[in-house]
Amino acid sequence: MNLIAAVDRNWAIGRAGRLLVSIPEDQRLFREETLGKVVVMGRKTLESLPGGQPLHGRTTIVLTKDQEYQVKGADICHSVEEVLDRLKGYRSEDIYIAGGQSIYEAFLPYCDTAHITYIDYAYTADTYFPDLDRDEEWQFLLAGEEQTYFDLCYEFRLYRRVKGRKERP
Repeated sequence: MNLIAAVDRNWAIGRAGRLLVSIPEDQRLFREETLGKVVVMGRKTLESLPGGQPLHGRTTIVLTKDQEYQVKGADICHSVEEVLDRLKGYRSEDIYIAGGQSIYEAFLPYCDTAHITYIDYAYTADTYFPDLDRDEEWQFLLAGEEQTYFDLCYEFRLYRRVKGRKERP
């Protein structure tokens, strides 16, 4: 399975329920990577999307503790195990874990690839992605060319798990 996220230099991903910054090229990459695939996210992440609705052209699975939660066009699950069960019908390479923090932490052990947009700036934040540079189970593989968006420098990075991945049930 894949993880996909935009992080700052402290591996922060958000503040007050919102992304730290919206970079058009990052959004384009997200769209290209996930179109026609399965995207797993938490309720708060879904509600932060335009109109609070699932993204067009993707199978959206939402993990929430709220037993009454419903949203048209999304598959709602209430535990990690339930999500993993729903994912059995999909190829691992077609699954993208898309946040937020608790979702990344819960599914990190099952993932083997991470697509990271690394933003060379430190924001004030309250949610974080696990720091893969400090995790011995993950290896930085490659980075795209450094790019800029106004005064922000960023690059697309690819990480691979080198040991310790849990198998999906």
